[in-house]
Amino acid sequence: MSTSILRIGHLSTFYHTALLLLDTTTLAPDCRIEWKLFPTGPAIVEAFEQGELDLAYIGLPPAIIGIARGVPIKCIAGGHTEGTVMVGKKGSLRCTETTGLDKVFGQFRSGRIGVPGKGSIHDVILSSSLRDYGLEGAIEVINFKWADEIVERLAVGELDAALGTPALAISAIRYAGASQLCPPHALWPDNPSYGIVVNTDFLQNKREFVETFLRLHEQANDLIKNEPLRAASIVAATVGIVGSDFILDVFRLSPMYCSQLSENYIKSTMQFVKVMADLGYTREAIAESRIFDTTLISKVHPPGDHYGNGLTI
Repeated sequence: MSTSILRIGHLSTFYHTALLLLDTTTLAPDCRIEWKLFPTGPAIVEAFEQGELDLAYIGLPPAIIGIARGVPIKCIAGGHTEGTVMVGKKGSLRCTETTGLDKVFGQFRSGRIGVPGKGSIHDVILSSSLRDYGLEGAIEVINFKWADEIVERLAVGELDAALGTPALAISAIRYAGASQLCPPHALWPDNPSYGIVVNTDFLQNKREFVETFLRLHEQANDLIKNEPLRAASIVAATVGIVGSDFILDVFRLSPMYCSQLSENYIKSTMQFVKVMADLGYTREAIAESRIFDTTLISKVHPPGDHYGNGLTI
């Protein structure tokens, strides 16, 4: 019997279920898993384009850019929403009942904001915000390949603010003296911070393997949601560079975990599609049917979703 290989691309993002599943090397007796680490979502899309991946964890905007240029991938499951957090140097103006995002972004006019790679979900949210508040060209945007560089630049005063993952935000708060400037939902409600994307040929030809993986993904998401202390300990042991208290802070900062492709998840994604076309990330606004295949997650996940249920602690 020949053995199939499932090549999975993932990021170092602490709240992705990949870091709970990295020890999983055999999906079925005739399917072996190979895990591949990437610095950014756009790099994962390039790997799909080169035929180097079968499945991956990725924010939806990079996937949309890839689909628009013909990369044969589709999103088949969710994972987390509202995973972009804004932090700023100590003393920065924060969102309040009387201080809106226009003022929060406006305080950095003539300043510098750091963000992960061009085309990442954080980059698109930042570009959209600067356009909405009339700040295009008024703030220098610096894209970074690795999030660690953003924290380092904040610590030495070379950046005034940053947008990135909850892990970046917790690092910036702990090690760079930064402050969180607004709640994640204020930047873009229900934004699809990551989902599971698969090569369409692999989905067609190895459907049973993909379904089995989604069941593991769903179980791992449930672990984060229902046993966050245990999940944090596993992730901390896997990464080996931070303690479980750090991971738990990451989980708590944006506790929007689920595997379902909910109505709000898809609706928010389609809002990104329009904005990305308007901003020039893609040439056109592509159709929902080109982005999503909900058939397998509808089998794996019970009806409804639990993005807004929070953590059980």
